[in-house]
Amino acid sequence: MNLFAIFADHVRDAVGQLAAEGRVPAGLDVARVVVEPPREASHGDLATNAAMVLAKEAKMKPRDLAEALVPKLAAVAGVARVEVAGPGFINIALDLAYWPRVLAAALTAGRAFGRSELGAGEKINVEYVSANPTGPMHVGHCRGAVFGDALANLLAFAGHEVTREYYINDAGVQVDVLARSAFLRYREALGEAITIPDGLYPGDYLVPVGHALVAKYANTLLAKSEAEWLPLVRGVAIDMMMAMIRTDLKALNISFDVYFSERTLHAREGGNASIIDRLLDEMRARDLVYQGSLPPPKGAPVEDWEDREQTLFRATGFGDEIDRPLVKSDGTYTYFAADIAYHKNKFDRGFKQMIDVWGADHGGYIKRMQAAVTAATAGQGALDVEICQLVRLLRNGEPVKMSKRAGTFVTLRDVVDEVGVDPVRFMMLYRKNDAVLDFDLAKVIEQSRDNPVFYVQYAHARASSILRNAREAFPDLPTELGAFAEAELSRLDDEGEIGLAKLIAAYPRLIEQAASAREPHRVAFYLYDLASALHGQWNRGKDMPHLRFIIEDDRNLTYARLALVHAVALIIASGLSILGVDAPEEMR
Repeated sequence: MNLFAIFADHVRDAVGQLAAEGRVPAGLDVARVVVEPPREASHGDLATNAAMVLAKEAKMKPRDLAEALVPKLAAVAGVARVEVAGPGFINIALDLAYWPRVLAAALTAGRAFGRSELGAGEKINVEYVSANPTGPMHVGHCRGAVFGDALANLLAFAGHEVTREYYINDAGVQVDVLARSAFLRYREALGEAITIPDGLYPGDYLVPVGHALVAKYANTLLAKSEAEWLPLVRGVAIDMMMAMIRTDLKALNISFDVYFSERTLHAREGGNASIIDRLLDEMRARDLVYQGSLPPPKGAPVEDWEDREQTLFRATGFGDEIDRPLVKSDGTYTYFAADIAYHKNKFDRGFKQMIDVWGADHGGYIKRMQAAVTAATAGQGALDVEICQLVRLLRNGEPVKMSKRAGTFVTLRDVVDEVGVDPVRFMMLYRKNDAVLDFDLAKVIEQSRDNPVFYVQYAHARASSILRNAREAFPDLPTELGAFAEAELSRLDDEGEIGLAKLIAAYPRLIEQAASAREPHRVAFYLYDLASALHGQWNRGKDMPHLRFIIEDDRNLTYARLALVHAVALIIASGLSILGVDAPEEMR
């Protein structure tokens, strides 16, 4: 039951009634009409912009149109008051008797409450993490991993058919650097004293790779040239790094539907053209790729500029600043060429909607990739890029030193092992993804209101405790959640109880808004507000016994209040599930 969608229909129906009466033109475009919470709670429960967006087409002043809509909306069941504000906004207050209907709908729907058909089953590909397979994941990867996973959960809850994908960057310079670093550890495992030069990976995580190479090849690699041993070492190292990454992701309760290897884009098996070859031929045929030279950059140097004739993509025809190189001077493809081919491959697999989750250092790459996706898919595909900003790791306000195991950074696994998966996932989402996040290892395990993950989980545990205690007082209470919809919910007339019901009513709209905006942090913020309201009502009951959730000499009132507690617990569990966080029944 989406209260706001229901009243949007009522508003559109009211416009239709005015048209039937000849007071406004027929066929007004009501697509921009929205119903949302008013800016001030004192203004009512709902607000609509209908008169503001329809006035010009209706050839009326906004306030006059609003005044015409007022009696139509006032006649809707459950409406207590309708008022016009300012130049023509309409505020609606609902009768107290309306909120039990919302509560009953939530209890009847159970865990399906808040689910939406917004996505209409549309396929959508969410690619996230995609860390280079050159070592363990660091805290920055952690944020992108959690954000991408929660976004995928949110989109699925909102009605999309979601595929979660990891792109393995197993081609190019960085994996050759990995292989050379692993080869040093191989020599070390054979008893040689080694020095790791600058430019190679120094972390101890490559020591097991060296031992694995010895177990597989003994000392035979020493007699081979680099051209011979490099692909052998590279293959073992990538496989072991990906196994490590999968283990790290499992610690965050993250898994993927698809692991896509970059090397498959370059493969020319049996003399056949590669995926990149075929894409560039197709784009040449559409005059999207040409041979030409780029002018020298003005101002700051451009990373991929070369003073030579080269293969270029006509990126400027699709909103980019300059055309972009696709082939390096040594004849190999640029990363950009591989990325175009990869996204075209996604499109060919049936994904017109694609979401990539990138780190903060990739912001300058967005425009060219969106241009490329538009061009390669003939405008039928769309790429949305979500940037995850940096994570500052602290302990009691002080920066945390790097991990000895990784050599240069703090690993994801270090953080998860220290504080647990739930605090990591919740706090990585308790700030908008494009804002820098301070993650304090000491603060996230505090048992206080200042620690949002504890406060929200404690609300669910508190609700569970209330329900257990109630069953001791009233053993004959129903066991089925839906049965609580039959309670005398009209007895919930305290301002705190109504406030909780209003928050419950907001959940379906919150889900749709968060999914449309690609902002799972909205769910985390909402859960904190809902938890605060539950804790607040519990504390009021301590001071005013008649407001307690369990009234031993009034079974029916207790039954109604337990229905409210059930609904709150239901939604906290639902929201935490979207975030990938546990909803405990007890806190230890």
